[in-house]
Amino acid sequence: MELTVIGKSPSWPDRGGACTGYLVRDGAYALLLDCGSGVFARLREQLDYLDVDAVLISHVHPDHVLDLVPFASALSYSPRQLTATVRPSLHLPPGGLASLRQLGAVFGFAELLERAFAASEYDPAAALTLGPITARFREVPHFIRAWAVELRERDGRRLVFGADCGPNDALAEFAAGAELLIVEATDPPGVAGRGGGVRGHMSPSEAGELGRRAGARRLLVSHFSDEADRDAVRVEAAAGFGREVELASAGATFEV
Repeated sequence: MELTVIGKSPSWPDRGGACTGYLVRDGAYALLLDCGSGVFARLREQLDYLDVDAVLISHVHPDHVLDLVPFASALSYSPRQLTATVRPSLHLPPGGLASLRQLGAVFGFAELLERAFAASEYDPAAALTLGPITARFREVPHFIRAWAVELRERDGRRLVFGADCGPNDALAEFAAGAELLIVEATDPPGVAGRGGGVRGHMSPSEAGELGRRAGARRLLVSHFSDEADRDAVRVEAAAGFGREVELASAGATFEV
């Protein structure tokens, strides 16, 4: 598999960037993992959106789903769609269909997404086959229900995306030994658990520690703002991980 970072921002996009979105390619198969604000335009810099086979959503916060709207509009109204109809599969978490219908209804197009995509909800307890890739899921603690995603190649190599989550043991167990683990670090360096209460995000230190507990071979730290000190994010995450980490940046590509 090859992973390309389309967007890595938290709930507000970086300057000239995009919120969460990752393009995963295995041969000719193309999977978009999450589709937050700004992702669709950046996706088009990497490949023709008509060549996307499937979209997989970890949870339905806006910074992970809002660009499904322009994506659906292109699939519905592009001049090229007058002669060819392409409906990528859209795999949503439990309750995702109702959430997107509500979103569409606010703007007067309740059925746009389901017309544009072959939409369905996945069962987090079951494996999901996506072309040559097998996906598995593990719920992780966030402000709404969210699922980490494991993508496994036929040869057994594994990419694990931790979605958005606070510190937890479930993700470390789920990602044990993964070739590449993507972990969020929304809280700024030196700050953890802003505001107290439910933890829905991690600091770079906590992201690194989670990667260490998982025994991940490589750790990709993401979902932090460009307003954070990038060097401080790297140093703090590496200290938690026990060795060097990689930081997500738009357009960066990683072999799994």
